Order: sequence, then structure tokens, then C-alpha cells
Amino acid sequence: MRHFLTLLDHSPEELNWLIQRAIELKQMHKRGEIYEPLRNRVLGMIFEKSSTRTRVSFEAGMAQLGGHAIFLSPRDTQLGRGEPVEDSARVLSRMVDVVMIRTFEHETVERFAAFSEVPVINALTDDFHPCQLLADIQTYVEHRGSIQGKTVAWIGDGNNMCQSYINAAQQFDFKLNIATPEGFEPSQFLVDEAADRVTLMRDPKEAVRGADLVATDVWASMGQEDEQEQRLRKFCDYQVSRELLDLANKDVLFMHCLPAHRGEEVSEDLLDDPRSVVWDEAENRLHAQKALLEFLLCQED
Repeated sequence: MRHFLTLLDHSPEELNWLIQRAIELKQMHKRGEIYEPLRNRVLGMIFEKSSTRTRVSFEAGMAQLGGHAIFLSPRDTQLGRGEPVEDSARVLSRMVDVVMIRTFEHETVERFAAFSEVPVINALTDDFHPCQLLADIQTYVEHRGSIQGKTVAWIGDGNNMCQSYINAAQQFDFKLNIATPEGFEPSQFLVDEAADRVTLMRDPKEAVRGADLVATDVWASMGQEDEQEQRLRKFCDYQVSRELLDLANKDVLFMHCLPAHRGEEVSEDLLDDPRSVVWDEAENRLHAQKALLEFLLCQED
């Protein structure tokens, strides 16, 4: 049994296989092929944070693979009423075949996985968002080929997406420039672990020069709404615009995990720029996660 809590849970070879498999599954879906290896399998989806793309992509993915998904919000489970994570893991993992968790503290998914009898997928914590990175890498590969040896620029908050990009730089072997305001850097431990691939900067212009991919995220994530005004002031020089992209390589791609706040972390017109692939990136959540579900549940096959 394998879990998927961060990108580091799997080898670079396995992750590259997942990307290629996601592309294959996407092509099969576009051709209208019926492929249902997860018939009679059930995914339990625990949401302590709200979501659009995560819920729809996992639920649709299970349906397309012949399985079923159960949506569980804090109002629907004893977890929301104070049941220990360990007890919920013991019970739920005897009733479903795989569990997906979208929550706050990363320790929650780690504790759940430790007591689960089935694979556990991290669908987002405050520290990491590995499923989104599978979709991002798939999108880059579809448009430009292998990301190995390329340069990626992360602009903005050193949040869970930024930290997952640090893991991705190690696993997919690319260079990562991170431009953040002072006080909003990613975990120093993660940066040190990937020191041969990651460079911290203050200047977004310096970070994007020579970049093949530029990515960003909202300046205030879920749970940080009370910091919105302060963050707007701190991040005002970190907006990604068409002019900033012009400093990158000619064939640069732009990504954002969405939802985007137009006029804040991205200029009003950036998502419509031909270098933006955010809609492909969002769609690929579906296919990357289908590949992941197949990988975790069909290994014995």
C-alpha cells in the first residue's frame, strides 16, 4: 500500500510514469473510450477546506474510471465533532478503498495515513498541494516536452504551492527561482534540502529572467482572510503581468492553480495571454488524479 502525501513519497521514475499515464488517460477520454479499472471501488473525500476543482476532478475521475466517490464535509463526519483522526482513519479505511483529504494542518493527513488500511491522498494542506503539481507538470510536458533542466520562477507567497514546487524541482530535476517579500519565504528546511536547485530572491524581474515557466498563486489563501489588507501592501510589487512575462524566455508558459484574483497577483489581462495555460492546467487535475488513483489502487493488478 502506498500513500500520496507529498511528491517525495514516490520516486522520480514513478512520478514521470504518472505524468505519461495522465496524458494517455486524457487522450483515451477525448476519444470517448470507456476504461473502468476502478469498477466497484469507492473514494472517500474528506473536505475540511472548500473546493471547486479538487472536488469535481476527483469525483468525475472516479466516475470515469468506473468507481464512486463519497463527499464528506465537516458537517457530515464525526471528525467535525471532535473524533480523533486516528479513530476516523480506522473506521473509514474499512469501508472505502482510498481516501482523499483536503485540510489545514499537514499533520492531519500524516496521522490519518498512519492508521489507514487504504491509500491516502493529500488533496491540499497548509504545507503542500502535490496533486496540483502533477497537473502542472503534465501541462508543461504537453506543451513543451520534458521539464528536466528547465528554469521555473515562482512569484509571490512561499505557500503550499511554492513548497510543492520545491519538491517538484527535486523530483523532476529543474531549477527553481523563488521571489517572495521578506517574511513570506517557504520553509527554510525545504529550501536547504533542495539547495542545489532552489534560489530565493526578492526581485520578481530577476526571478523570471530566463524562465521557461512562471507560476503564482493568490496572496491570501483560505484561512488568511484577516491578513488580506496587510498582504496586499506587502505583495504589491509581486504581480505577474504580461510585461513581467516579457522578461522570461520567448516560449515561457504561465500557470496559476486558480481561483485567481485578477488585478492582484495577476494583471487583469494575464489569464487571456497566449502564454497562459491555466485552463489546460485546471483540466489536467482530472487526468493526473485519474492516473494517481489507478496507480494507487491497481498495483496488485
